[in-house]
Amino acid sequence: MYKERAYRRWVKSGDLVTFEVIEKETDLFISATKGLGREAREAILRYRRDIEDYIRANAIFYSSLEPVNVKIDAPSIVKAMAEAGRKAEVGPMAAVAGAMAEFVGRDLLRSSEEIIVENGGDIFVRSSKKRTFGIYAGESSPFTGKLAVEVDPAEEGLGVCTSSGTVSHSLSFGNADAALVIARSAALADAMATAAANRVNTPADIEKAIAFVRSVEGVKGALVLMGDKMGSWGEIKLA
Repeated sequence: MYKERAYRRWVKSGDLVTFEVIEKETDLFISATKGLGREAREAILRYRRDIEDYIRANAIFYSSLEPVNVKIDAPSIVKAMAEAGRKAEVGPMAAVAGAMAEFVGRDLLRSSEEIIVENGGDIFVRSSKKRTFGIYAGESSPFTGKLAVEVDPAEEGLGVCTSSGTVSHSLSFGNADAALVIARSAALADAMATAAANRVNTPADIEKAIAFVRSVEGVKGALVLMGDKMGSWGEIKLA
């Protein structure tokens, strides 16, 4: 079912072409140096097929809320999700949106040196210039529309992913308004954002959530918001 993502109206990347590609639950908002809708759809279909085929043969991959082992011949996107889940101590599907954004984005890098792929608040970015991303923490949050993070250029690409216990329909065991994680991979950033949000039930929990995130290799920074409280660590540049 299509759901309007109103926060996309905030996106301003005048130097890039922006377009949406939707295939079932996968809803990507992409910025590139040129329109690559056909190529993006082909990549989405390929990676969705990899995940769906694996789930049909291994149902636990879809249902588990804890890390799972995958077969040695599993598709690369499945392995990436499983590894991210292992590091974050969550199930592999907690990394699906970030993994899809990254795998599609890396495919599109063959045709565009600049790529930003957003998938429900989970972003893969490879850019030669600094980019700024706004943070949506719900309509009642004092930070929504007033807070953004700056991401420096990264030749290898980065994941910038956000999870929430109060805004999205995704499963969360916490009450964070927003938990944002920057990591070397979008799959890891997605899983770690989920893990951070899971750990926040009161503002007093923000510190322990960030402590867990910073203990994981590959994570570069984190920002957690709840009510009027905020905590951050690492490569978080607020704008």
